[in-house]
Amino acid sequence: MKKRTIGAWVLMCALAASAAVVAGQGAKQPATTTNSAYKPPRTPDGQPNLQGIWQVRNTANWDVQSHGSAYRIPAGFGVVEGEEIPYQPWAVSKKQENFKNRLTEDPVEKCYMAGVPRTMYLPYPVQILQTPEAVVIVSSYVHTWRYIPTVALPRIDGYEAWMGDPRGRWDGNTLVVESVGFNGQSWFDHSGNFYSEALKLTERFTRVASDAISYEVTIDDPKVFTRPWKMRMPLYLHTDMPRVLEDECYLDAEAAGKPIRGGHPEDRGAK
Repeated sequence: MKKRTIGAWVLMCALAASAAVVAGQGAKQPATTTNSAYKPPRTPDGQPNLQGIWQVRNTANWDVQSHGSAYRIPAGFGVVEGEEIPYQPWAVSKKQENFKNRLTEDPVEKCYMAGVPRTMYLPYPVQILQTPEAVVIVSSYVHTWRYIPTVALPRIDGYEAWMGDPRGRWDGNTLVVESVGFNGQSWFDHSGNFYSEALKLTERFTRVASDAISYEVTIDDPKVFTRPWKMRMPLYLHTDMPRVLEDECYLDAEAAGKPIRGGHPEDRGAK
C-alpha cells in the first residue's frame, strides 16, 4: 500500500512538472512562426492564394492573454506578444469593470458584430475569397463580412463601423491590411479587453504551409494604450467544409428565450 502511494505521488509530481514546462513554453511562444521556405499557391493574377475556410484553435475569443478558467471562460494560453497589454492607468480600471459585467456588456453577448480583430479568432470559421481587386473575409457569425480593396480607393471621411474601413496591399507573400474608422464599441475578447474609435490596425496574413496562415495584428490606439502592441496566431485550413454556414445569433437567442439588451439589430444602428 505504501509503495502504491509513493508511486502515485511521484507520478503526480512528474505530471505537474511537465505541465509547468509546457505552460512556460506556451507563454513564451504562443504563435506560429513564418516559414520563409514555403512557396504558397498563386491565384491566376499571380498573388498568394489565401482562399479557403480557416479557423483558430485557441481561446483568444475569451481572453487574449494567458488565463485560468472563470465562469464561461476556458483556460488557455495568450496570443499577446510579451503577454502584456500596455493600458493607460484609467483604461486598466475600465477593463476590470468590463470583466465584472462581461455577461451583459460583452458586445458578442448582445449579438453585435465582434469587430476586428476579434472576428478572426471567434470560435467560428472564416472564409477568405480573392479577386484581383479585393480580398473578402466572411464569418459565419451574424453574417459578418469584410470587403478589403487591394487597389487604390479613397477612404470615406467620418466613416465609423464595427468592422472599420480596411485597405489591403501585397508585401511579397503577405497580405497587409490597414484599418481605421472603428466605432469604438467592440472588445478584443470576452474578458473585457477593449479599444476606442481611435484604433488603427495593421494585420498581416502570410500562408506558411498548405494548411496554415500566420495571422499577426498590430494594435495602435493612443487613447487607450501607452504604445502599439501585437498579437500573433495561426489559422488552420478546414478541408471538410464546402462553405461557411450562418450563425443566427439574435434569432437563436430569441428562440432560447434570452432577452438581448439593445433591441433588434435593425433598431440599434449596427453597421
